Amino acid sequence: MRRREFLTQLSATGATAIAATALANPPHGISQHTIGSPLSAGNQPQTGVVSFAAIGDMGTGESEQYSLAKGIAAYHAQHPFDTVLTLGDNIYPNGDPALFKERFERPYADLLQRGVHFYASLGNHDVQRGLQAQIKYANFNMGGKPYYSFVKGDGLIEFFALDSTNMARQQLQWLDEALTRSKALWKVAFFHHPLYSSGITHGSDLKLRAQLEPLFVKYGVAAALSGHDHTYERTNPQRDVQYFVSGAGGKLRKGDIDRRTPFFAAGNDRVNSFMYFEAATEKLSFWAVDAAGNILDKGALTRSAAPGKYSTSGLMRGEFAEIIS
Repeated sequence: MRRREFLTQLSATGATAIAATALANPPHGISQHTIGSPLSAGNQPQTGVVSFAAIGDMGTGESEQYSLAKGIAAYHAQHPFDTVLTLGDNIYPNGDPALFKERFERPYADLLQRGVHFYASLGNHDVQRGLQAQIKYANFNMGGKPYYSFVKGDGLIEFFALDSTNMARQQLQWLDEALTRSKALWKVAFFHHPLYSSGITHGSDLKLRAQLEPLFVKYGVAAALSGHDHTYERTNPQRDVQYFVSGAGGKLRKGDIDRRTPFFAAGNDRVNSFMYFEAATEKLSFWAVDAAGNILDKGALTRSAAPGKYSTSGLMRGEFAEIIS
């Protein structure tokens, strides 16, 4: 798609001012540079790279979940990963363990059979009836705890799973101590309720932001992944932290992004999607992908000389970009 055609399409959607300005004048810390294909292309894992996926709000048991799950398995065949982060609302409507097979084991059977490990965080729907069952469920790898951390790649990256429905003092103290101890080059937090979201239905959780953002900034968390709003969104970095919403794993809310928020960078509220990441020493690369394998957004976080400081490059086009397969 040529630039003139692209801007014409933007104008027709009423988003010209936001997206066209982003293309011409990227916000501070953002450039139009985009990265190429995943390093793992061709079904060969890359040495020194940790590959993982993320998906949220998926556990509906309906056709959209199964279709996207099939697409994730197809993507895995070309770009291998051994880790999937779940961003909450794993089992609708209330976390009932009687639905684990229908709403988790069946849709993701191919991935489970290939040895892919899912690491869950809990959403507000999960805890209604399923908190204890989910934290003890072997396929969620939570170790009997609603919040926990784990390391991949010989210390390259550490993941911090949080229970954002019940952000009590004890959990905040644990997170402070866990981040203090972490020696990982990349620190990634994942949880359900977003600190920054342009979602119309829910949007940003300001109380949670006040609790978590100071810790993320203090300890150099590079990225935070959430769901809750059933869309895909990448924000402009906030205080050197890159925020993503990936809540379109099953239930999709079409037209639910307010692109006028001051932190919106890219998003898609038209198709179900998941995220794929590759962490290397100097870059944390990301892709937002739909069920057909189309790339909706891509870019990379790059480490700078200052500890805990990162810059982000991305498409800055969101769903108005030409689809790159």
